[in-house]
Amino acid sequence: MSSNMKADNVDTGGLGWAAAWQIARRDLNARFKGLRLLLVCIFLGTAALAAIGTLTASIERELEGSGRELLGGDLEVEVWQRDLTDEEQASLGEFGTLSGGYRLQAMANTDDAAAPVELKAVDGKWPLFGSFTLADGSEPGAPTGNDAYLAQGALDRLDIQVGDTFRLGTMTVRAAGVIGNEPDRLSEGFQLGPTILVAKDVPGDAGLLQPGSLFQSKYRVAFADAGRDPEGVEEKLTADYPNAGFDFRTRDRASPGADRFVTRMSDFLTLVGLAALVIAGIGIAGGVSSYLDQRRASIATFKVLGASSRDIVRIYALQIGVAALIGSAAGIATGVLVTPLLGMALQGLLPVEGGFVIEPAPLLLAGAYGVLVAFAFASAPLLRARSFPAMALMRSRIVPLSRDRRALLATAAGLVAICALALFTSSQVWLTAGFLLGAGVALIILAGLGLGLQYAARKFPRPSNPLLRSALSNIHRPGAPTSALVTALGFGLAAFVLLAAIQSAIDGNIQSRVPQEAPDYFVIDVPPEGKERFEELILAPFPDAAVRTVPTLRGSVLAFGPEGEMQRTADLEEIPEGAWALNGERGITYADEPPVGNTVVEGEWWTAEEASQPLVSIDKQLADAAGLGIGDMLTIGILGQERDVRIANVREIDWESMGFNFTMVFSSGAIADAPHKLSATIDLPDNADTEARAQLLRAMVREFPSSSVVEVGEVLVQARIILEQVGLATLAAAAVAVLAGLAVLMGAIAAARAARTYDTVILRVMGASRRQILGLQLAEYGLIAGALALVALALGSGLAWVIITQLFEFDWLPDWGVVLAVLGMGLAMVLAFALGGSLPLLRAKPAQALREL
Repeated sequence: MSSNMKADNVDTGGLGWAAAWQIARRDLNARFKGLRLLLVCIFLGTAALAAIGTLTASIERELEGSGRELLGGDLEVEVWQRDLTDEEQASLGEFGTLSGGYRLQAMANTDDAAAPVELKAVDGKWPLFGSFTLADGSEPGAPTGNDAYLAQGALDRLDIQVGDTFRLGTMTVRAAGVIGNEPDRLSEGFQLGPTILVAKDVPGDAGLLQPGSLFQSKYRVAFADAGRDPEGVEEKLTADYPNAGFDFRTRDRASPGADRFVTRMSDFLTLVGLAALVIAGIGIAGGVSSYLDQRRASIATFKVLGASSRDIVRIYALQIGVAALIGSAAGIATGVLVTPLLGMALQGLLPVEGGFVIEPAPLLLAGAYGVLVAFAFASAPLLRARSFPAMALMRSRIVPLSRDRRALLATAAGLVAICALALFTSSQVWLTAGFLLGAGVALIILAGLGLGLQYAARKFPRPSNPLLRSALSNIHRPGAPTSALVTALGFGLAAFVLLAAIQSAIDGNIQSRVPQEAPDYFVIDVPPEGKERFEELILAPFPDAAVRTVPTLRGSVLAFGPEGEMQRTADLEEIPEGAWALNGERGITYADEPPVGNTVVEGEWWTAEEASQPLVSIDKQLADAAGLGIGDMLTIGILGQERDVRIANVREIDWESMGFNFTMVFSSGAIADAPHKLSATIDLPDNADTEARAQLLRAMVREFPSSSVVEVGEVLVQARIILEQVGLATLAAAAVAVLAGLAVLMGAIAAARAARTYDTVILRVMGASRRQILGLQLAEYGLIAGALALVALALGSGLAWVIITQLFEFDWLPDWGVVLAVLGMGLAMVLAFALGGSLPLLRAKPAQALREL
């Protein structure tokens, strides 16, 4: 038989793929015994990437395909505190059908209730795209006359039914229906109250559009030429009306907040998927090594019978390839199945398509990653086993196989292919490159730490305790799997730290960014002449209440820089990073003293005599980003007029406070003559009861019908919900890395089982008890895991810092107590896995194991 096979090898060059498959299929256990770790690792990594890619592609397609509907047009022009002039409207109308209206905060009230609402006034052409429907499924079109369509929350707050009447400002309107689908809701952004939809002329008739009132005029255009470039129209309008204070949005960026969130979340999830793949690759290498070690006798037998090294590679490559393909297919299927669950977690934040979504490109990409990872990390143990004669394979348990340079080259080629694919398909090339570089550095550090542990164990004085002495010997003996264990345990424990740091940091941001204590109400559009009566109205029932009022206007920076060398904002190709205040109109105020919570860090605040001069105080972040300093100039556009002011000082602002924070604070001589109203914060005593609060709201509406109240508590609830949704999605994604880490931990222990079996048999023959053997295993893994704790803490928290601060732009606020507790739990799990992996070794029969040597 041996001679025939040798003859066949000579004549045909070895087994063909068909013959190799026949042998591989017979040898491949139907339950994939020995290859389950490879299956699990490929499955986890592929499932993560499939779900991530499918969800992201689905949301991006929805945003791109529904851009016109989400925006309500091809182009939107927005301006504060005024309507567009007839000339401006005519210029817009030249490009297609024009629809306009207003957005403002208002108070809706009845004799018994009052509720802050978001008032949306539209003309008869609204909506230009999409369909507006009521909750009963009807499509009434835009509201007319005194009819109003209300969100269910507004009906509940006012305690009225459809058909009842209520007041907006000085006008009585009728609740004509409950809003069902509002096609451009997402583009309207964060709302400070339930929506009420009315005809365009209602706010003016209700006395809500007074000079200085804070309202937005919004005009959308549906281009007559659908192929017209919105960016080109924007550039033309900016050139024609450079000082108009227009804010633009196009159908391609209908919801900038959603686009930004999707990009950041996609970047994070992609990094998690890549992390899961890196960890899974380590598990694959260990799993394949373990599997081939179990097949050691079979490989040697094949070689004795005349099989060539190429035949060995073909047989076991087919087995590993089948397992990888099945794991990838299962991962892809799971990714598709869990996408609706991820969509539910983000419901309300993003336009997520319901049901199952099939996106071929990300699914194929996930499958390609799975196959490449399997090739890269399985090739080394596979090629190493093929290169040695049968006797070396027979004795590999006690004489470890040496390394094969060709195997290392194959692994390197696979890793290069993975990196190239990641960089080629990434929207954030530098971010992905940085992550891959970091993962490579982490692998090098862990590999170096493994060698360092072996060296230290070799040089460490021999303990008198025999268990510790044996544990140290196991770490540095020839063929010890210390490097593989260090790498696997390092990434596994780092995954635990990553999860804990991200989640606790998000919780910390919820606590810090969403204050637990804040004013009870914000009030806007308080007439300056009514300030004393406004304060009296509040302090009469609540003498201990705190009321603070500030002038409020809207303005935009038209130019900035040294006098005589100013840069026009409209001429900038791109706004400097961090100088967001230069983009569009911003809230501004004037004051005689620095605002509460602000600290002057450069220059001096103006004196009473200097207040009549045109001066401004700016935020330090804006000064640094725009390169501005004391004495430089700003040109401000307010209601279409230009005003030049000089920078007198620079402030640091506590943005986390819930008071009034303005990037630019002016002297009274700079802007006080412009039409404006006051804004106020009201902080009521803690013991103020609900009925007294309701009476105060009704009294403010009665005496100041054009003013609007925002209940801060409702805003904080919405903010917390949004951050908690982000946290939930982050937790679910990071859990994938933890699952991969757990699989690798179990795989690393399983991969060393064959060598452990031999050791256990020898120890038992020499009289070691079961307790001593288990103690030896726990001591060895405890020493390795303990040495890795600090490295895992650094790796996991470092990656979490990048994700929290660079991707999400949150503050770095982890709970180190929680992080350390989770790391301790991970160490305990390592020891538990080590103990669980050692139990089967105790059942090994010494006679059978010794015969196999």
